[in-house]
Amino acid sequence: MITDGTMTTLLRRAALNNAAWCDAVCRAHGLAPRYDGEQLWSSARRTPPMYPDAVTLEPAVPAGSVVRGIDTASPGCSVKDSFADLDLAGAGFEVLFEAQWIHRPAGAPLPGAEAEAAGLEWSEVSGAEELAAWEAAFDGGESVEGAGPFRPALLGEGIVFLAGRAGGRIVAGAVASTGGGVVGVSNLFGAAWAGVLGAVSARWPELDVVGYEHGEDLEAAVRCGFAPIGPLRVWLFAQ
Repeated sequence: MITDGTMTTLLRRAALNNAAWCDAVCRAHGLAPRYDGEQLWSSARRTPPMYPDAVTLEPAVPAGSVVRGIDTASPGCSVKDSFADLDLAGAGFEVLFEAQWIHRPAGAPLPGAEAEAAGLEWSEVSGAEELAAWEAAFDGGESVEGAGPFRPALLGEGIVFLAGRAGGRIVAGAVASTGGGVVGVSNLFGAAWAGVLGAVSARWPELDVVGYEHGEDLEAAVRCGFAPIGPLRVWLFAQ
């Protein structure tokens, strides 16, 4: 049974892991985000598309502290409210979406090879060419090479792009990244939890797995052994 204290610790680890991933993406784009003690991660310059300008790392961070150091003048400015306890409406933000942090303990039994994952061969992406192919599959073939958020500088220690291949072509995948004492799984596509969890368990068998999902994606994660552990919100600055 997970106690309230353990739950809070897991939420903090999940938020810190997510901030570390956002930090890596931003630095790969030449930005210089910073941590404000243990409370907040933020970037003074607008972050790449789909990535927040600030992530709260503790409950009850003052709203003024969150928005003070980010670029609300540029379109797309957003805040990841990791504990769903901010009210940023007065600062010109509106809720973009709500989700649930999810957690799966290390050593939990792996899900069976579901029909959608059966027959795929899983490996880690290596090199800029493979990363471009992974990003094209992630975007459904609509990405322009070099224009997306995933840069070759991300291919390093603690970050793995996992690819599920059918006939040599990437059809499923996810990003797995360490930070906060856990493994965070994000950018999942191709309904591939079974293969992704197998690859993560093989590489980091001692670490819990976290992430966040909502709607049908949350239901799919729960079927694969995740438990919802707390809400989060993403706020978007209303232009």
